Amino acid sequence: MKLFRGFAIASAALAFVLIVLGSWVRINDAGLTCPDWPLCKGALVPALQGGIVLEWSHRLVAFLEGFVILGAIVTGFRARREIAGVTPTLVALGVIFLAQVSLGGATVLLANSPLSVMLHWGMAMALLATLTTLAALSFLAPRREATRGAFSGASEGAAPALTIAAGFAFVTMCIGAYVSSSYAGLACSTVPACDGTIFGTSTPQLVQMLHRLAAVAFAIIAAIATVVVWQGTSIRAKTFASIGASLVVLQIALGVGNVVWHLPTALREAHAANAGATFLAFVIAAVLAALEPSLSPATQPDRARVPQRIATNA
Repeated sequence: MKLFRGFAIASAALAFVLIVLGSWVRINDAGLTCPDWPLCKGALVPALQGGIVLEWSHRLVAFLEGFVILGAIVTGFRARREIAGVTPTLVALGVIFLAQVSLGGATVLLANSPLSVMLHWGMAMALLATLTTLAALSFLAPRREATRGAFSGASEGAAPALTIAAGFAFVTMCIGAYVSSSYAGLACSTVPACDGTIFGTSTPQLVQMLHRLAAVAFAIIAAIATVVVWQGTSIRAKTFASIGASLVVLQIALGVGNVVWHLPTALREAHAANAGATFLAFVIAAVLAALEPSLSPATQPDRARVPQRIATNA
C-alpha cells in the first residue's frame, strides 16, 4: 500500500511539473527548438543551449513520468480489491496517458499549431486530474463496502459544485492555451473591454474575449462552489476550495497585469503556473468532497471525536 501511495503521489507531482515546464516552453517560443520527436535534432541528448534546455527538460521529465506512472499502474492494480475506485481510475489513466504521449509527438510534427497545443494542454490537465484522483484514493483508501450509496449522497452537496468549478477552470485554460499559442495575448490592448468592443473585430480578439468571459464565468462558479463547500463537508475539502478561490483572485490579477504591462515573460510564466495550481486545488477539493461519505471514522477524526465526547459527558 505504501509503495502504491508513493508512486501515485510522485506521478501527480511530476504531472504538475510537466504542465508548468510545458507552458514555459510555449511562452519562451522553445517548442520547436527540437524540431524532431522523440529525439532532439537527431540526438538523445542534444547540445543544451538556449531554448533547447527548456524543451529537452520537458521531454526528460515526461520520460521519467512514464516510468512512475507505470509503477502507479502496477502497484495500483495490486491494491484494486482493497480500495474503491482504483480500477476505473487506472483504466482512465492508461487511456489518457497514451493519448497525451501521442499528442506530444503530434504537436511537434504540426509545428505547434494552436489547435494541437490546446489539445495537448487539455490532455495534460486531464492527466493531472486523473493522477490526483489516484493519489487521493491511495492516501484516503476508501473501502469498497463503505462506498455503496455514499457517492449518491455526495452528489447532493459540494462534490458536484466543485467538479463544475474544475470543469470551468479546464475550459478557461484550454482557451488560454489557444490564445497564447496563436500569439493573441495582446489582441485586445485594454481591459475589461476589447478596444471599446465586447467581442472585438477580428478572430484573435474574439478568442481573447472568449478567454476573458470564460475566466469571469469560472470566477463566479468558483465563488459559488466555495460557499457551498463551507456549508458542510470536511475541513480538508474546505481548505482546498478556499485555496482555489484565493488562486482565482491571483489569476485574474496576473491576467490583467499581462495586458497592462504587455506580456512580460515572468508574468506570463506565473499566469500559466498559477492556472495549473488553481485547477489542481479544485480537483483535490472535489475528490475529497466526493470521497468523504465513504471514509471510515478513522479517516475523519474531526467528525469521529464529537460523538465520543458526547457519550463521555453523558
